[in-house]
Amino acid sequence: MMNKRTAEYKPLLFTTTVRNPQRLKGLLWVLKQFDGRKLTDEVAINVVAEAIRYGLYRPMIVTPAIREKWITSPKGEFADKLLTDREVVYILENNPQEHKEAGFAKGYPSRFATLYDFSKELGFVYYQPNEPIEFSALGTKIAEIYNVTTDDGNIIAQEVHPEYEQQAFLQAMCKYQRANPFVRVLNDNVPLILLLETIQKLNADTEYNGAGISHKELPLLIFWKDNNAEALYQRIKKLRADYQYNPSDEVIIDICTQEIMGNFKQFKPKSIIDEYPDEFIRKMRLTGLISLRGGGRFIDINHNENDKIQYILANYSTYTHYTSERAYFEYMAQIDENLFSIPTYQNDASKNELLLLQWLKQYQWEVIKEELLNLAHRKVSKDEVLKFLPNATRLEFLIALSIKAKLPNVRVVPNYPADDTGLPTSTAGGNKGDIECVEHPNGILVEVTMAEGRTQTMMEIWPIERHLEDFKKQYNNSQCVFVAPTIFSDSLRQIKFVEQDKNLFIRPYKITEFIYYLEETKRLYNS
Repeated sequence: MMNKRTAEYKPLLFTTTVRNPQRLKGLLWVLKQFDGRKLTDEVAINVVAEAIRYGLYRPMIVTPAIREKWITSPKGEFADKLLTDREVVYILENNPQEHKEAGFAKGYPSRFATLYDFSKELGFVYYQPNEPIEFSALGTKIAEIYNVTTDDGNIIAQEVHPEYEQQAFLQAMCKYQRANPFVRVLNDNVPLILLLETIQKLNADTEYNGAGISHKELPLLIFWKDNNAEALYQRIKKLRADYQYNPSDEVIIDICTQEIMGNFKQFKPKSIIDEYPDEFIRKMRLTGLISLRGGGRFIDINHNENDKIQYILANYSTYTHYTSERAYFEYMAQIDENLFSIPTYQNDASKNELLLLQWLKQYQWEVIKEELLNLAHRKVSKDEVLKFLPNATRLEFLIALSIKAKLPNVRVVPNYPADDTGLPTSTAGGNKGDIECVEHPNGILVEVTMAEGRTQTMMEIWPIERHLEDFKKQYNNSQCVFVAPTIFSDSLRQIKFVEQDKNLFIRPYKITEFIYYLEETKRLYNS
């Protein structure tokens, strides 16, 4: 019988392999194809092989031809090109896995576990070696975010239900227990509940600015042993009394490893100060309940969602402990229809525009330009706010900012859902254009995408045609500005066809070209 690891106090680290939670939706789409299959070693290897085939998992040793297929898409997302059977076999044979997970064979079966264990903890999918793979209704929602098709070796991955991601993570995080049977730690709290209760206490304290918990203070919550939000609030209060809002890294590390944990083994300072808090914020923001304030220095409640927060605290602050993995999974997998029924607040158009102006106080043109160039060249952002936005969402936000920064007389109405600060929580839905601009009497529909290659043509140009037709009903003199890292040749041909066939004018720009256009022009509408 396999000996289980002794439980101990540990800092909150959801996962090391799937660091970006948004990778899960692609990986779960792959696994959904195996739903109901018995999880043998062979099936586990086949699942990993399919993740490789679609570019969702990318081992280091590859051929130049494989690297070429992956170069136009970010790591962790669907590639633009499908790998052949021969290419998948090459990767499997030349990237041996030395990893061993409990209950799984060494190698790729264990790699399967590292890719999917977090999904199991969240109640999305249940599996055991040699037992059927079982998707929950919650996990099925995540898997159905994407509609994925292939055409002559091209991968067309379209997010048809982006709203499912927030719904699923909100449900999961309001229940997720530190001391669950999958991880066996002694820390006993629900991190989201502890975060919300602590922020409420800090915001109710008249000594402070009502901006929530600071990024520097987050490690205390990540190391906290229990669910006593009052005690955590009091410790943060003492920290602020001693050091204001600027304690040294050494002070924070000492509080976490010595005071809270009691001679805890040494972790890398960067992990405690930066990596763990950043990962925590990414998870919490997926719920839609968290806003960033003070240039990313503070993590606060998204007051647009006060009704949801009140419901969650009333119903999930006390919870049942589980010793059985299966029982805990069933608890996590259960959908709370009452929570689903509370509508997500949507800022109206005028409020979104006013909030955009507030962000322009923080992001001047040169910063916006630099961040757009990062996206154009697929570089990561180091900005304390923007780094928490997925690339596609960040591009919509930055393009809206860039237009308002250089052409202040243009009315700019972004259609992405946003928190109470105006920071987008996801990309705009598929029923309307990304950004609607008015330069009286002309209307300019702005559509943006990170997609390249054939995916760009099929996912973007065809919907733009429909959006522009609807937009033209409001503004007779209307056109579309289309912005992407690159413009695919088939997209250009389709754009010309739409202009000739339906008299709809679409102006395509690479990100770099659009930057130059804004720096040189005085008008967005171009006749």
